[in-house]
Amino acid sequence: MSVRRPLRGLYAITPDALVADPPSLLAAAAAALRGGAVLLQYRDKRSAAAQRLALARELAALCRQHEAALIVNDNAALALAVGAQGVHLGAADGRAEDARALLGNKAIIGVTCGNDLARAQAAIDAGADYVAFGRLYPSRSKPEAPAAELDTLRAARARWNVTICGIGGISAALAPQVIAAGADLVAAIDGVFGAADVEAAARAYASAFAGSCG
Repeated sequence: MSVRRPLRGLYAITPDALVADPPSLLAAAAAALRGGAVLLQYRDKRSAAAQRLALARELAALCRQHEAALIVNDNAALALAVGAQGVHLGAADGRAEDARALLGNKAIIGVTCGNDLARAQAAIDAGADYVAFGRLYPSRSKPEAPAAELDTLRAARARWNVTICGIGGISAALAPQVIAAGADLVAAIDGVFGAADVEAAARAYASAFAGSCG
C-alpha cells in the first residue's frame, strides 16, 4: 500500500455533489490527478455500500495510474477492501489505533484536529501520519466548520516532525501563505472540483508547492 510521492502537495477531496454522479466524479478525479494532486480523498457519506465499493475501486485504479495515494474518508474497512493507501478520520470517525491495526504499518492515517493542538498531539501519539487543521478560511463546502488559525499550523510545525495539512477555504492564491505557515498538504474541495477546468485548478495549487521549500 505504499505510494511513491511524498506527503507534500495538493490533497484533493471529492465533493458531495459529485458522488451522486459517478461518471462525472471519475472524470473530475482523473483531471485533478493529471493536474498534480498527490493525495485524493474519497469522501462519500450518502451512497449505498455497493456503490461506495465500486467507486472506491475505480478511484484506487486512477490513483495507481498517477502514482498518487487514495485516502478513504471514515471507512478503514473500505480502504482495505480496495487497496487504498489509507484513511482519514474525523472527530467522531473512530480511533487511529484501530485503523492502524486494520490497515497495517504502511497505511497513511490522517486525523482532523480543528484548531486544537492537544487533539493533534493525541492523534500523533496514536500513530497518525498527518494532522489536519481547519477551516482556515471561509468555506463554501463546510461553512459551519469552526475557524482555525495559521498560527496553529506554525505552532504545530515548530513542535512536531509530522505531516501537517491545512484545509478549509484555501484557494490557489491563498495556498502559498498556508504552506509558509507550515503545511505540507493543502486540502481543497470546491477550489479544485468547483472549477470549470479541474485540471488547471489542481495545477495552480501544485505550482504553489513548486516555489516553496519542503
